[in-house]
Amino acid sequence: MTLAIIGATGKLGALTIDALLKRGVPAADILALGRDTARLAEIAGRGVRTGVVDLDDVPATAKALDGAGKLLLVSFGPGDRVAQHGRAIDAARQAGVPHLVYTSGLEAPTTILELAADHKATEELVTGSGIPATFLRNGWYTENHLQDFNGARERGVIANSVGAGRIATAPRKDFAEAAAVVLSTPGHEGKAYELSGDTAWTFEDFAATAAELLGTPVRYRPLTAEQEREQLLAAGLDEGTAAFLVTLNANLRDGAMAPTPGDLAKLIGHRTEPLATTLRTWV
Repeated sequence: MTLAIIGATGKLGALTIDALLKRGVPAADILALGRDTARLAEIAGRGVRTGVVDLDDVPATAKALDGAGKLLLVSFGPGDRVAQHGRAIDAARQAGVPHLVYTSGLEAPTTILELAADHKATEELVTGSGIPATFLRNGWYTENHLQDFNGARERGVIANSVGAGRIATAPRKDFAEAAAVVLSTPGHEGKAYELSGDTAWTFEDFAATAAELLGTPVRYRPLTAEQEREQLLAAGLDEGTAAFLVTLNANLRDGAMAPTPGDLAKLIGHRTEPLATTLRTWV
């Protein structure tokens, strides 16, 4: 059975291909679709089938998906992504894809996270298409905090407005492994998995872990929203980006990424990678 991936040239898509191959899926059964021809060429070097897709051309995308038994639609970055997702879903419907897997956001239908509005809208499009589907509601990647770790290394201080908010992260590879499990095993149609790390940490925890690994003092300094806005503007960010980040951190402070339902560990068959283990790879 052909397992197609739209968004295969991105970080999560590439890691999903790695996970599928590790699970013994033949390379010839994987169809990597994207727009980055250089990355597609690298993927093809591993024996994986590839194809260039332009989602503005729905008939051509449908043709590329012809014969696919499952499709993983990796969500795009913020912007016009709901429309892009919609075109991918339409192409899958036209191609008769029997099972669509979409990487959504944690608790997308009910979360306070403003970023997740696009995921909720996309889930509605998927449901409306009539294609049997699985929603992988991905939580927060530990890699999202590489810049915080670098700040700890360079300045010994991490400062933001998240405060005592807890974040249940896992590395991107754990989420990719979950996607590979769903793609390569039966019985996931009609399910939504709430995926997050097993342990929710605070930035006090993060700073303490960074200090231990770096062998230097690191402290966490909580900011008010206005202090954080001023800090971001002073760093050269524009008003719109600063406002976006302040709102994002307010959502994190209020627990948008704190849930630990355990679905990710259950899917992949082992506990998610602890914060310290991931940070150790950045030292």
